[in-house]
Amino acid sequence: MSYGYGAPGGYGGPPSQPSYGQPPQGGYPGGYQGAPQSGGYPPPQPGYGGYPNVDPQIMAWFQAVDADRSGQISAHELRSALTNSNYSHFNEEACRLMIGMFDKDGSGTINLNEFQQLWTYMNQWKGTFERIDANRSGSIESHELCAAFNEMGYRVSPQFAQLVCTRYDYQGRRALTLDLFIQACVLMKMLTESFKQRDSSMAGTVQLSYEDFMCLTMWNKP
Repeated sequence: MSYGYGAPGGYGGPPSQPSYGQPPQGGYPGGYQGAPQSGGYPPPQPGYGGYPNVDPQIMAWFQAVDADRSGQISAHELRSALTNSNYSHFNEEACRLMIGMFDKDGSGTINLNEFQQLWTYMNQWKGTFERIDANRSGSIESHELCAAFNEMGYRVSPQFAQLVCTRYDYQGRRALTLDLFIQACVLMKMLTESFKQRDSSMAGTVQLSYEDFMCLTMWNKP
């Protein structure tokens, strides 16, 4: 089994440097319900201590999303805060996968430090989506998706991008909204990291047992 690498020495993914900036008009990403206004961050809440290296803006976003003030964010809380350009909420699976990227203890939630890491990925993926969506339609088609993957360092074919669009476009439009694009990006990241662990020589080719192959593909569940 082989996989086309991205830039030399890497398998693709968001740039390593965060790009926080200010939340765009209308929210983040694509629309955020109830976000704090610039310069008016809410005061720290119980359970938020012990995070000296967290950006204050991200602290404010985290507090706005953490509806139950538990100091943890669930997929449900994340979904209630994120919308696409058409004001539809992100789909549940995309939010579950985003939480799962950093949910190390299997609790189904992430803390503030983990949210800061997730913020970096969301910020970069949203930036890629907006650059590729040249006509500002709020969705990208397969040829645009192929360009996006290649921009992130994944060398994939147009046929692969078409397959992804078909697989994740639940509405049959052959185009991905921001949440579906991020969902595909999360799975690309997870599968690539799993493949990379098995590719010790960085050759782009590995030998897989039947069970190993099934474990990889189970990430790509309906």
